[in-house]
Amino acid sequence: MLPHYGRLDLVQDTVRSVLAQDDPHWRLTVVDDSGERPDQGLAAWLDGLDEPRVRYLRNERNLGINRNFQRCVDLVEHELAVLIGMDDLMLPGYVATVRAAHAAHPDVAMVQPGVEVVDGDGRPARTLVDLSKRWVYAPRIAAATVLRGEELATGLMRGNWLYFPSICWRSGPLRRTGFRDGLSVVQDLALVMDLVLAGESLLVEPSTCFRYRRHGGSVSSAQAADGRRFAEERDFFAGTADRLAAHGWPRAARAARRHLSSRINALIRLPVAVRHGRTDGMRTLARHAFGQR
Repeated sequence: MLPHYGRLDLVQDTVRSVLAQDDPHWRLTVVDDSGERPDQGLAAWLDGLDEPRVRYLRNERNLGINRNFQRCVDLVEHELAVLIGMDDLMLPGYVATVRAAHAAHPDVAMVQPGVEVVDGDGRPARTLVDLSKRWVYAPRIAAATVLRGEELATGLMRGNWLYFPSICWRSGPLRRTGFRDGLSVVQDLALVMDLVLAGESLLVEPSTCFRYRRHGGSVSSAQAADGRRFAEERDFFAGTADRLAAHGWPRAARAARRHLSSRINALIRLPVAVRHGRTDGMRTLARHAFGQR
């Protein structure tokens, strides 16, 4: 499932990466959320591929990121599903890797494969966020490993080390849970936490088979500059801490209340807001960074 809203050239690269899979057992659905915006030619380009495994759907009106992702979930027809970003890339072995992982561990709800991070031009990128994910927050795993329960929840609340567009989902739990309405930046982590609290597990498959594009044009990057991202995150972590405590997971609840990686991220972005004179953003970032409600 490919929820689309943005540049034509980037989504074309994403589609080409799916076409290049060495395992032919896939179907691709592009859900265009351009709404009333002029057609960029995506429909005609996809039709010109003459590939029966690819279908194109265009929403009559713009649904926004949250509801378009949910529409993708509602449209899932097969046992396994991927919600790939409109600018991310599958390496040729992605489908084969995640299918084999699910076959070996059929009860897991999520498979997180190994990921390479690239910049807007497709070149290898080394950002502070990704270095922190790999060396600080992600579990040190050398072989396929299943994680679940409070251990998984605590790790994710300390720092979200997942790469959401690369995850392969078992469609049953995904459809039953879905995306919470009203979220945009943390909708991915909220979905994962809802599944973990429902007793579902995650398989880490360290084989690298996906390229995640890190650039300044994303929704999270845009909303970080003026602090909107962190207002949403603050509310999410507070509510999740209460849920975790009620669930009997005190370590995970403490990690959620501290949400240390999110606060550090806000602190790093504070000088940018100061430099650009974004007063509201400065207040929001400062409150979040220093743990103020």
